[in-house]
Amino acid sequence: MGNPTPQDFVNMRVAIEEAEESLRTGGIPIGAALFRGTELLGKGHNQRVQLENPILHGETDCLQNVGRIGSYRGTTMYSTLMPCFMCGGTIVQFRIPRLVVGEARSFPGSGEFMESHGVEVVDLGMEKCSSMMSRFIEEHPQLWAEDIGEL
Repeated sequence: MGNPTPQDFVNMRVAIEEAEESLRTGGIPIGAALFRGTELLGKGHNQRVQLENPILHGETDCLQNVGRIGSYRGTTMYSTLMPCFMCGGTIVQFRIPRLVVGEARSFPGSGEFMESHGVEVVDLGMEKCSSMMSRFIEEHPQLWAEDIGEL
C-alpha cells in the first residue's frame, strides 16, 4: 500500500460527493473521480439501481464520463470503496497508475490484484466512507449482496 498525500484527502471529497448523490437517488453509495494532479478529469457514481445497469459501478461511470483521453499516464482514480475485480481490471487495463480509496474495510475488493499489476493502491481508511457503507449494507443487505455478486 502506498502513502497518502494531503491532496488525496482534498480530491477524495469529489468521490464522496458522488457517493452521497448516488445514495440520494436510491443507489449504492460509491463514488469515484479521476484526477491528473489537481485537475478533475471526470467523476461518477454507482448507478446500477438507478439505471438498471449491472456494470455501471462508480469507477466505470466515472470513466464513461471522462470519455476518451488517450493515455491515463499521471492520473489517479479516487473511489470511496476498494473496487471490485471488474473495476480493478478496468484500472489495470487502462494503466491508471494510482488508486486512492476512502476505505477497504467494508469490501476488500481487488487491491492485491491491482498491486500485482503495478497499480499503487492507497487506503485512506476514512471513517466517513466506512460509516456510509456500513449503514447502507445494514439497511439494504440484499442489494449489497447483489452488487458484490453474492446472491
